[in-house]
Amino acid sequence: MHEHVANSFPIFSLPPSSLYIRVTIHFLFAPSTYSVLHIHRFPILHHSYPHLSYPLLGADPTQTLSYPPNPLLLLPPPFIPPPNPLLSLPPPLIPPFAPHKLLSHSLLVLTGNKPYLNPIHAWSRATVHGPLIIRPEPGKDYPFPQPQNEVPIVLDVMEIIETALQNGGEPNQSDAFTINGQPGDLYDCSTEGTFKMVHMNKEMFFMVANHSLTVVGTDGAYIKPINTSYIMITPGQTMDVLIKADQSPSYYYMASRAYAVAGAYDNTTTTAIVHYNGNYTPPSTTPLPNLPNYTDTDAAANFTVRLRSLANEAYPIDVPQTVDTHMYITISMNTLPCVNNSCDGPDGSRLASSLNNISFVEPPIDVLLAYYKGINGVYDTDFPNEPPYYFNFTGDDLPDTLLTPERGTKVKVLDYNSNVEIVFQGTNVMNAAENHPMHLHGYNFYVVGNGTWNFDNSADPTRYNLVDPPEVNTVGVPKNGWVAIRFRADNPGVWFMHCHLERHASWGLDTVLIVKNGTT
Repeated sequence: MHEHVANSFPIFSLPPSSLYIRVTIHFLFAPSTYSVLHIHRFPILHHSYPHLSYPLLGADPTQTLSYPPNPLLLLPPPFIPPPNPLLSLPPPLIPPFAPHKLLSHSLLVLTGNKPYLNPIHAWSRATVHGPLIIRPEPGKDYPFPQPQNEVPIVLDVMEIIETALQNGGEPNQSDAFTINGQPGDLYDCSTEGTFKMVHMNKEMFFMVANHSLTVVGTDGAYIKPINTSYIMITPGQTMDVLIKADQSPSYYYMASRAYAVAGAYDNTTTTAIVHYNGNYTPPSTTPLPNLPNYTDTDAAANFTVRLRSLANEAYPIDVPQTVDTHMYITISMNTLPCVNNSCDGPDGSRLASSLNNISFVEPPIDVLLAYYKGINGVYDTDFPNEPPYYFNFTGDDLPDTLLTPERGTKVKVLDYNSNVEIVFQGTNVMNAAENHPMHLHGYNFYVVGNGTWNFDNSADPTRYNLVDPPEVNTVGVPKNGWVAIRFRADNPGVWFMHCHLERHASWGLDTVLIVKNGTT
């Protein structure tokens, strides 16, 4: 129980009834700088789940985006509007997206003398946040109880990274998390018109006091409904949750805090208040949910293992049953030497990270531009399908010879329409094993298997779920464990693949998948 502060924000109002409230929870990272160009074009398909998260620009994380011919989006300076300028409107005035439409919009930002093709991403975004919501087709309903209200919730995070990248150490530890831009009244600063700089590079637990949750979708795909008291969500993920407003009219806290399995972490709790509409006396104290402990790996695993695609006749899935390209990718924390041991990492080194012992180097020319313009010397196409050497990846006190990775701009080229399996293997190099949310641009993929041990290429594939695995675009690789994903490479282009713990991506825990064109 906690004394309620009357002017705390945000507050979510619910009608007292037995109907469901649909809550769209998006874990967003909103850093402090911006990139130069974003172009996004994607089809809205009939089998797509009616919520697709997509970053918008503006201070209000609840803003949504309509579809052409009159797209609506906030464009603060220094953005240059495209031919049909995009302006902001409050959510009630913005129509929903229609299925089967092709959405296309572009944003151009000038920095220096030239525009470049770069996705707005990671540390390079600025106030880029908010959900994009797609409704079911006309005449069709959700495959779950029709919600009476819809409430977007953004677990919003910010971080200043420049000093850490310059000096080679960890970024400063945060002192707050936020829900829709406010830390909540467990902090001193959560009043109207006040803000606090926060950062977050952890997965999060989320609960609503005295209410059960029903998870019905993840990352733009329906799942078999999960009844639960809490969720665990990673950076970059989106989940849709039904909350049944069936409690006594009153005030209730929703709350979120870190799930942390390694290193220092912020042990504060962000809150928002759910209050029922109607005439009643507000409580003198507001109940707080009993969130899982910060280091409760069982709670995290017990939630994620329950995710299953809906996979029925109305919403079928298409899991590749055979594989053309196998990749086994190790995830490691590393260090790079500094002159005179002058950096802020361990023993004066610079912190780094790697995939298959390759720490990605951002090239001076964008990989996408180099690929389509045929510019040589920007990247190499020899990203390995397996690590350069094998060891007990999850062992303790691994030798120092594993600390220093190779650096390079190495990409993997995939044939169009090939079936791809990637097994991500966490390692304990530097005794720094943790849960890594791996994210692939341009694709959803199926999570067909996982475990908390070294992957066994003979035994573990026999336990794959090829019937109803969850379809996502971000998956948490468990501490000292592995995750296997499959997808069909049917979306030609240049696609970034990276850890969504953004400091890790900045240190080199990423690569690029180039999918070649088809025959048409």
